[in-house]
Amino acid sequence: MHTPVDWLKPALHPVYARLICAELRRQGFSEAEILHGTRLDWATLHGGNLFMSFEHTRRLIVRAQALVGGPWLGLLVGQSTQVSAHGALGYAGMAASDVAQVLELMQRFFEVRQRVARFDVSIASGLTLTMVELLSAPEVREYLMGHFTAGVTRVLETITGQDVRAHVTVHWPFAEAAGVEHYRRFFPRSEFGSDQLRIDLPMQLLHCPGLASDPEAYRLALRDCERQLAQQRLGTVASRVQQRLLDGAGQYPSLVDMAKLEHVSPRTLIRHLGDEGMSYQRLLDSVREELACWQLVHTTLSIEAIADSLGYQDTSNFSRTFRRWLGMTPKAFRDARDDVNSMG
Repeated sequence: MHTPVDWLKPALHPVYARLICAELRRQGFSEAEILHGTRLDWATLHGGNLFMSFEHTRRLIVRAQALVGGPWLGLLVGQSTQVSAHGALGYAGMAASDVAQVLELMQRFFEVRQRVARFDVSIASGLTLTMVELLSAPEVREYLMGHFTAGVTRVLETITGQDVRAHVTVHWPFAEAAGVEHYRRFFPRSEFGSDQLRIDLPMQLLHCPGLASDPEAYRLALRDCERQLAQQRLGTVASRVQQRLLDGAGQYPSLVDMAKLEHVSPRTLIRHLGDEGMSYQRLLDSVREELACWQLVHTTLSIEAIADSLGYQDTSNFSRTFRRWLGMTPKAFRDARDDVNSMG
């Protein structure tokens, strides 16, 4: 299992969460129904482009699966995703010369949109895409695989104009179960029980030209991808501060100390965070809240031990703060096993 620090790092662009919400709205669910128990805010989710953590996304996916009755929702969301939803990476793909160039883009720039999984490409014995899971959880693994597989084939179909789904074989790394008809409806040549998710494609597809190939547009989109990747690897001020807090193991620096770590004055750090719509206290509260909820749900640590791990010497102070965050005590939260988390 990944650590809570892994799950709380920025993991994917919020557009992919918004696509889940859009599909659920099409199916008649209200905003309140969609976000019930997720501890997510609709306006925040649909505003801005700061990456979401894997944990936030996991809670939304678990709730979505509960509403529709199965993880096959990922197929619907992936297939309905327009290439433009992938931002500069999607635009570069649309302008690429052929599928080989598209696959190269996917491998090189996947971090521009998400850090949950990547596809490795092999042409050793035919054209095969193998999914490498970077972050996963059993309760959302099948959804993510359906989403990624349908999303990739949707991109290839849009770019080439070919009926890709009719000619691929998908090797799913789980057994046939209820809902298998959904997989075979999307991918008639579906096989189950593989060791990894693999997509076998016709070899001739590799050099299939793009319908909208445009060298100049490709060059400009590629430049945007390179710029975004460089910026993301550097990180925003808020993401760097958040990471330092996550790595603190209960020893959280003051604003003054954090400013020193960032090599700026406290006033400059406050201004930079403000420019990104954030404050130091909000980041600190958010990290502590998420770590507290994680430990309450996923461990058997006592509330006293959890309080101590988060830097609270007084358990009663931790309980008061937790009640301010979530409107209930840590014990009530653990006993209730939050609707979404308890399903995991």
